[in-house]
Amino acid sequence: MYFASVLLLLLIFPLTSIAVEAIRFGHSVTDMGLIGKWFVFWAVGVRLFLAGVRQVFQPSFTAVEIFEIHEPKALAIVRELGFANLSMGLLGVCSLGHKEWLIPAAIIGGLYYGLAGLGHLPQPHKNVKEYTAMISDGFAFLVLSAFVLSVA
Repeated sequence: MYFASVLLLLLIFPLTSIAVEAIRFGHSVTDMGLIGKWFVFWAVGVRLFLAGVRQVFQPSFTAVEIFEIHEPKALAIVRELGFANLSMGLLGVCSLGHKEWLIPAAIIGGLYYGLAGLGHLPQPHKNVKEYTAMISDGFAFLVLSAFVLSVA
């Protein structure tokens, strides 16, 4: 389920949204404004918001399933991460209706993904879910960085 949600929120839904808007309004699918809009909405907004909800209400998933930490005291830290993800996610979702929030959401989301992806690198014994997180974080960082640099 985790892999499917990552695939949907970081690839399928953004690409589908880009294609639909490009066809409907005659934009190019390579328009970085269009790419940024939908990657911020899906990758920063929806994905981080949903991750935050899960981390707040079910912190054991992140602690145990991704990082293989079985210490109950870690759940409070994961819950705090959930609050941060909820906050970033809300900014990303709201950027769809507030165009002026798009660049800040892309910067904060891209920076978060980039740092989180780097944080996975030194882990010596990654499981499939941590590899998925590391690769998807790197992908999101690259797309969001390309968007921010294209409008800078």
